[in-house]
Amino acid sequence: MLILPPEHRDAMIAHGRQGLPHEACGLFAGDGEKSTSTSLSTSIVREVYCLTNIDKSAEHFSMSPEEQFTVIADIRKKGLALLGNFHTHPGTPARPSEEDIRLAFDPSLRYIIISFQDEEPVLKSFLIRKGQVAEEAVLSA
Repeated sequence: MLILPPEHRDAMIAHGRQGLPHEACGLFAGDGEKSTSTSLSTSIVREVYCLTNIDKSAEHFSMSPEEQFTVIADIRKKGLALLGNFHTHPGTPARPSEEDIRLAFDPSLRYIIISFQDEEPVLKSFLIRKGQVAEEAVLSA
C-alpha cells in the first residue's frame, strides 16, 4: 500500500497539467522498505520531484539525467528511500502501456500513472515485476 498525502498527489497532478499535451514525469521518495516479493510494505510519500521530460512527447518520456542525479543526492541527504517514479498519460487510461512494462527495470519501485484522458485526473500505482503488473492501493494521509 502507498500512502500519498494530498499535497504530494496535487503536486504530481499540477506537474502533469503543466506538461500537457506532453507526458510529464518525476520521482517520489519517502519512508518504507524496498522489496522484491509480490507486494511491498506500506510506504509513505514524503517528497515529490517534478522532472523534465526531455523527449517532449505525448507518448513516452525520458527523465533528464542531470535532474535525476540531483534528486538522488537530495533523497540520500534527507535519509529517505526512492520509492518510484510517476508519469502522465495525456490521452490514455491510467495503466501501464507495453513500453511502460518493458522499461520497468527495477522491481523494487512503484510506478504511478496519472491519466488526463477524462475531465478528472485518475492516479493509480503499479508494481511491475518481470512483465507482470499488479495495481497497488493508494491512500491519502
